[in-house]
Amino acid sequence: MAKVYDYKNWSEIESAVTKLVQKLEDKKLQFKTISTISRGGLVPARLLADRLGIKQIIVDGESIPSDSLFVDDIYDSGETFRKIIQKADEPDELVFATIYARKKKTYPKQLVYAEPTRDTEYIVYPWDRFEHGMPYEAH
Repeated sequence: MAKVYDYKNWSEIESAVTKLVQKLEDKKLQFKTISTISRGGLVPARLLADRLGIKQIIVDGESIPSDSLFVDDIYDSGETFRKIIQKADEPDELVFATIYARKKKTYPKQLVYAEPTRDTEYIVYPWDRFEHGMPYEAH
């Protein structure tokens, strides 16, 4: 079975980030730093940092401070969450924020996401286009 792709444009990402910020603000969550992993989490971390007024982004840190929001692009298999929860100073207090969450998965209580995926399609973000052989398209 061929892989199905869902190519996101910048407008869709900005809209989803706005939703994610609103969800975080509705929960009255405040953070001093953002933690992320290199590659997938870098751009979402920067977008959230700008919107939330957070100046420090920790990339691939050895630990995740208790005052840090962890950011990634998507919650899919849960593998990233299982890895980073072990690095959290306070695992039960860790907030894991993503732009998308794979539909029909069981989510950890710490997850805050903007939107579910439509199905099992592979999300291609604007910052991933070259990796997938697609030219940059300004939207």
